[in-house]
Amino acid sequence: MRNSDVIEKKIYEPIALEEQVYRWKFLGQKIAFTNGCFDILHKGHIASLSQAAKEADVLVVGLNSDASTKRLKGEGRPVNNEQARATVLASLLMVDAVILFDEDTPLELIKKVMPDVIVKGGDYTLDQIVGAKEVMAHGGRVVINPIVEGYSTTGILGKIAAL
Repeated sequence: MRNSDVIEKKIYEPIALEEQVYRWKFLGQKIAFTNGCFDILHKGHIASLSQAAKEADVLVVGLNSDASTKRLKGEGRPVNNEQARATVLASLLMVDAVILFDEDTPLELIKKVMPDVIVKGGDYTLDQIVGAKEVMAHGGRVVINPIVEGYSTTGILGKIAAL
């Protein structure tokens, strides 16, 4: 497929995402949700997103805004701004929707989407996963994917700094 117009259409504003989630649910599609900063996309991210996409019909990715990423990761982050990160994520085949959030956690976003499954990487435990309690209370589930060792944005930035 060479229709790049679809990329920008996968980046949603809050109201538009709520409407799209309603349509997906009306059609009986299962929704998976994951989130992160996705500052410098690497093999570990691709593996995690691919696994998340296998858990449902639709994958929604909550993307930390620039301000949220800076609060979580510190000065000098993000390396790529939120629009660049959203565009890269939206260009991936396994991603159906990207939504920015400015809070430190995606809890309010998760409550609005109320996915059938939340998917996070293996560096989290069930009690650390934001929204897990709420999703499970609605009959959903939580999946923790294994980490792909040797891949992290922090590691990549360390290698670049050492050059």
